[in-house]
Amino acid sequence: YRQLRPNPYAVVALEDIHIHVCGIDGFIPADSYASVIIAVPDPDTLYHSFAARLRETYGKLPVAGIPRILRPRKRYGTVRGFTVIDPGGNWLRVYKLGDSEEDAAAEKAEGLAQIILVAARLGDAHGDEALALKTLDNGLARFAEAAAIERVKAYLYRAELAVRLNNPELARSSLTAATALELTDDEQRMVADEMKHAIELVQQV
Repeated sequence: YRQLRPNPYAVVALEDIHIHVCGIDGFIPADSYASVIIAVPDPDTLYHSFAARLRETYGKLPVAGIPRILRPRKRYGTVRGFTVIDPGGNWLRVYKLGDSEEDAAAEKAEGLAQIILVAARLGDAHGDEALALKTLDNGLARFAEAAAIERVKAYLYRAELAVRLNNPELARSSLTAATALELTDDEQRMVADEMKHAIELVQQV
């Protein structure tokens, strides 16, 4: 549904998800505090559907500015999910139906793996990419001897954050650092999606 008079108003719907938006004079989407949690049976499939349509519309995957989409990722103390910031600045946080915050909070991680989770919470849940990047850099320095797969994951997320912060040089150097580390065949399969995502983003800048 869409109308311009007597007041700007629209409704967008996807199956059981209905979002109502309105036009407000002087409103700045980047300053919005609006946030909603959406629980769906298969968030990964929904993410890929959203991402494909955004690529069609914008010619790339928008991960900075408004609108933007952030890939599914586990974050410290909360369940895995992805986020869409729509044209009105509304944060749509999509999680798997039935996932428990309590179970997620009880999961343990150590060292660089823990740092990545904290950085993801800062960057993806709070929208503070600069602090997330600083957290990752500190973690990479502190845990320089961490397992190669953990360092690869950290560098790949670092590359994404650099793209979001409009720092192409850092994005490329982070991706180079990730690809330079040796992984087993199983480990390569484990990070294949993250690697593909980071390569796509770096090629966009």
